[in-house]
Amino acid sequence: MPGPEPRTPGTLDVRTDPALWSFLARERRRARATVPWDGDATLGHVVQSLGIPLTEVGALRLDGRPAAPQDRPVPGVEVAILPVDRPQEVPGATGFLLDVGLGTLARRLRVLGIDAAYRNDAADAELVRDGAAQHRIVLTQDRGLLMRRALWAGAHVRGDRPDDQLADVLDRFAPPLAPSTRCTACNGDLAPAPPEEVAGELKAGTRRTYAEFARCRSCGRVYWQGAHAEGLERIVGAARAVVRRRRP
Repeated sequence: MPGPEPRTPGTLDVRTDPALWSFLARERRRARATVPWDGDATLGHVVQSLGIPLTEVGALRLDGRPAAPQDRPVPGVEVAILPVDRPQEVPGATGFLLDVGLGTLARRLRVLGIDAAYRNDAADAELVRDGAAQHRIVLTQDRGLLMRRALWAGAHVRGDRPDDQLADVLDRFAPPLAPSTRCTACNGDLAPAPPEEVAGELKAGTRRTYAEFARCRSCGRVYWQGAHAEGLERIVGAARAVVRRRRP
């Protein structure tokens, strides 16, 4: 039997939500844009060819009707690309996995008690593999990483400053906060530690000034409310305000 007729190359009328415009070339950052189409590409391929990772897309529509990335458009239809809803739910996610450029963000997330794995020597392939194996959401600013087919779940982090990056992740996922429960160095859980147990690891001034301590169950690092407490409280207060906006 003869195979399906080849589709005719042409163009598609694409409407991209303004929340996704930062991924587009400047000439396409408008309400509607006409983009080339080879006649056979799936909707997902069309979206990613524009520079938008599918991890950032919440819904696709063809002439107003719901569509899936594997669907193939036809000439004359309007393609609508919408962002993910916030807060975004990722069923089965155990935590986050951050790429090499987001070390400060990883530490900020840990300050808030959020499970944030991080290695500064992990290659993209390792991040994808570990994220899938551990059911972690990979956080990155690398669009190419987010477009890898083997990625289990991922998100593009917006912002250049750690404060802005943290606010974006909290706004997008609104994770539960548990400040001072996680090691900022290794991501391990903290457990209360009696003063006499850690006294030999502290300077005399610290032993005299503080009475409450915690130790990381993984790396053994000792924590207490030191000189940085005020700055940490600022981070915690701002984080709680962001999460409350998403989950009152």
